[in-house]
Amino acid sequence: MIICNYRLKWGEIMGEPTKILIVDDETLLVKGLKYSLEQERYETDVAYDGEVALEKALNNKYDLIILDVMLPKIDGLDLCQQIRQKSNVPIIMLTAKTEDMNKILGLEFGADDYLTKPFNILELKARIKAILRRTAQPKDISIGDQVIEVEDFKINTLGRKVALKGKNVNLTAKEFDLLVLLATNAGKIFTREELLETIWGYEYFGDLRTVDVHIRRLREKIEENSSQAEYILTKWGVGYYFRGGKEEARIR
Repeated sequence: MIICNYRLKWGEIMGEPTKILIVDDETLLVKGLKYSLEQERYETDVAYDGEVALEKALNNKYDLIILDVMLPKIDGLDLCQQIRQKSNVPIIMLTAKTEDMNKILGLEFGADDYLTKPFNILELKARIKAILRRTAQPKDISIGDQVIEVEDFKINTLGRKVALKGKNVNLTAKEFDLLVLLATNAGKIFTREELLETIWGYEYFGDLRTVDVHIRRLREKIEENSSQAEYILTKWGVGYYFRGGKEEARIR
């Protein structure tokens, strides 16, 4: 009920405001975004260059970052990569470049989503809400209440944490969602279209290669040899699946 009407904002659900960092060197664009997002009762912070943005991102807690690719001092792709080394905060990248490879490159560096300028503010808000729905964690629920154990993985779905053979794995929001979906449906083959629709949502109109990029990044983090995957396998011409183990995923 809460999710469907959007009238109750995440900050009200969670007991504290949702904080968004806007990073762009276009003053008028930032001003417009700030006003529009604050109308949705999001708390916003801004940065106009990469250095200031990096300092703010590493020293403050944000629920989401909107990040332009073209920035002075530190460009958006390098900034995204540096943030990713320290944080899993969801990142939506803004790019004025229309070539597909530039969009995919943004995802390679750790972005969760992207929009090409000029964009519709309603679409941006929809992307923000979709990401927050997937990453929101109610404060009054113990993060130890639901754990999925499958193969060598222990996945804490409420804390959104993953351990592989006892070692923590640092995943982005989309990588985590992909792993949970595939691991809890071991042996089931998902097409790229199904993964795009399920993980990114109906409102997402992305390139199917977005799925390939995220799968590749996920494999690099959980496979000993990503070119010879053991966990997330490819059914050529169809899609991806988690290897079928002897035991089904156990949820406790």
